[in-house]
Amino acid sequence: MPVTAIVSILHRVTGIILFIGLVFLFYAFDQSLSSQEGFDQVVEVLQNNFLAKFVVWGVVSALMYHFVAGVKHLFMDLGHFEELESGRIAAKANLVIAVVLILLAGVWIW
Repeated sequence: MPVTAIVSILHRVTGIILFIGLVFLFYAFDQSLSSQEGFDQVVEVLQNNFLAKFVVWGVVSALMYHFVAGVKHLFMDLGHFEELESGRIAAKANLVIAVVLILLAGVWIW
């Protein structure tokens, strides 16, 4: 499968992950705004629970990838990277930039 197809498919998959992951983030946001106890509970869960950190990292990773791929698509809408070779280079750059941002997000969360 060409790298351009992989990048496009991952863009769609990360959009779905964001849609589903935002349910959990909205719930945590609602809890944190409900009261001081709710806020403290959310902070405690996010600091001490591996699964909660993993979910947050997953949603942030999906956001990073989706953002980078979205910017690439905006450039393509302007007429750039439409040729086969430049499209491959842009897709590879998309993957590299997204991996770097995802790793930085992992360091920041943990």
